[in-house]
Amino acid sequence: MTKVYYLTKEGLEKVRQEYDELTLYRKEILEDVPPILEGDSLNPEFSSFQENIELLEKRIEELNYILKNYTIIKRPSKKDQDKVDIGARIVLKNESAKEEEYKIVGTLEADPFAGKISNESPLGISFIGKRVGETVSFNNGKKYKILKVQYEEA
Repeated sequence: MTKVYYLTKEGLEKVRQEYDELTLYRKEILEDVPPILEGDSLNPEFSSFQENIELLEKRIEELNYILKNYTIIKRPSKKDQDKVDIGARIVLKNESAKEEEYKIVGTLEADPFAGKISNESPLGISFIGKRVGETVSFNNGKKYKILKVQYEEA
């Protein structure tokens, strides 16, 4: 089954930029391959080069797969903009009345320390589909009430 990667336009640009930079880097380093042998034994520099190339090829392959299987996150229709979905910025109130703000993003752009929660994380899964005013409860006993759902302009 093909995995779909949900990306913002900015996230897609970062993936494309990394792909372009790495393919250019690969081309440059392949022009300067160290010799295989050093005397009668394998050149350690060549072994290291080979390992680096394998890692580089793997990352380029991953990025290529992402670029073939992405979906740009879009703003939902007007009637669904009070419902949490990927791309939503949500304002929550916890039991101590403290407000917290998060954005639901695809896995590649998730960064919990920056308030970006993956749509595939337990938190993301729990909030998706909920509407303003609903309360979400977790196994650890914490409860969050959804105060606001907002989507950026497309």
